Amino acid sequence: MHMADALLSSAVAGGMYACSLVAAGYALRKVQQERNDKILPVMGVMGAFVFAVQMLNFTIPGTGSSGHLCGGMLLAAVVGPYAAFLTMIGVLLIQCLLFADGGLLALGANIWNMAFYGCFVGGGVIWALAMRSGMTRTKIIIASVLGSVLSLQLGAFSVSVETLLSGITQLPFAAFLPFMQPIHLAIGLVEGAITAAVLVFLFAARPSLLWCAEESESASSVSLKNVLTIMGAAAVVLAGGLSLLASELPDGLEWSLERMTGSTELESADSSVYALSEAVQSVTALLPDYNFAGSESAAGTSFAGVVGAVIVMLLILAGGKVLKSFRGNHEQA
Repeated sequence: MHMADALLSSAVAGGMYACSLVAAGYALRKVQQERNDKILPVMGVMGAFVFAVQMLNFTIPGTGSSGHLCGGMLLAAVVGPYAAFLTMIGVLLIQCLLFADGGLLALGANIWNMAFYGCFVGGGVIWALAMRSGMTRTKIIIASVLGSVLSLQLGAFSVSVETLLSGITQLPFAAFLPFMQPIHLAIGLVEGAITAAVLVFLFAARPSLLWCAEESESASSVSLKNVLTIMGAAAVVLAGGLSLLASELPDGLEWSLERMTGSTELESADSSVYALSEAVQSVTALLPDYNFAGSESAAGTSFAGVVGAVIVMLLILAGGKVLKSFRGNHEQA
């Protein structure tokens, strides 16, 4: 669901940056208030895992489309909605700058569409409500599916509204929406199943790792270090190996665009703002489209996947260290 710059006017793109920045500021303040220093390595490893899983596009049978995990719901169920949102920003930022996945002008919209709903609606509302009276495997599965489906539906609807407000005449709202919502319903169901599988595993291995777990559920058969090692190793295998098996069919947004316009992409407006965005990404995107520049090799995809997962983890860890240092200096002052 990564939007390209061509799908947004500069005014709408700026508005979505503002919305995402406000949400990020609020999430940052809440994370600072929680003062849970132990959560940082979990954010780093789970961020790398979500990046890796996002590389695995799965085919939606009978449609000619594919989809991939967004990951906000999964992250929120582990580290809570606020830390999850900040982690998702790290993932989307690296995807945008290093791999040119989603436009730089559209980054604010992509953060809102792909991270806000999954973290704050799927995790902060659906997951939190489902786990109020105790955590069970059945509740985990139901919450994962409901949260993922609702998050994807809201994200798809937001994309349609954003193109409407941007005046994209090739995508009239009444015609575009009936393509976007059903295909993302199917994608949401698959994301829900994947999310449920991962969370059920974590619940079995270390229940206390999950957000909203009660003290009675804190007994752990696997140490935190071992769980994070497993998830980190899984990220490397997924990004560096299984990503080679990812579907090459257009994702839900591209599929909808193709049905509307005959192409999976639109031309950007002839404006200095769009030219600047493209110029910046042409410099920062050292591994465009998750490969070596000008290449479509399997080795390039594997390399890009592993490098991306590692950089996401390092970015989140470094950001957390800076935040902790800033907080310490502020308290001393």
